[in-house]
This record gives sequence, structure tokens and C-alpha cells, in this order.
Amino acid sequence: MPPNTKMFVKRKRKLYDIAFKTKVVLEALKEQKTLAQLSSEFGVSANQISLWKNDIIKHLPTLFGAKSTDLTPEKQEEITAPLYQQIGELQVENNFLKKKLKQLKIH
Repeated sequence: MPPNTKMFVKRKRKLYDIAFKTKVVLEALKEQKTLAQLSSEFGVSANQISLWKNDIIKHLPTLFGAKSTDLTPEKQEEITAPLYQQIGELQVENNFLKKKLKQLKIH
């Protein structure tokens, strides 16, 4: 290998868990410390902290998005009708089995 050729060493990407990212982003959102201070405190680059913070800000509106109570009555009926039908079938089966159990205990 020629002396002026640089060897590039592939670094493994550091993976951070959700709890750590959350802690860092919450500190960044408080804006009590600069990004440089947070970077040195948590050992993460300022750019990475900014990316995480921007991702959180971007996705906040979806956090309080559609809830199950926002379903139309038709959609609710579509979801609940088969469930009520299954409940009815199970009640009939349960009652049948109770009667059979009583008959077996008598004999």
C-alpha cells in the first residue's frame, strides 16, 4: 500500500435507546442549556440532538391524532356488530354446556 493512501476504517453506528433519546430531547426542549452543553453532557453530537428535536416537533401533531371515539357511527357498527354476534353465540354455547353439565351430575 502506498504511504500516502489513507485507510478508511468503518465505524459502527452508535444506537441509542428510546429512553435515552427522550431524555436528551426533553432537555433540549427546555432550552436551559445550549446544544453544545447538551452534546458534551450526553456524548451526542449537537446535530444529532437537533435532528431528534426536530423529529419530535414534527410528529407532535400526530400524537394527539384520531381516537377511537372519532369513528363514524357506520364504522363503529361495522366493528361492533361481529363482536356482539360472537358474544351471543358464546352465551348460547355456554348455556348449553351448563345444562349438559347439570344433566351429567344428576345421573
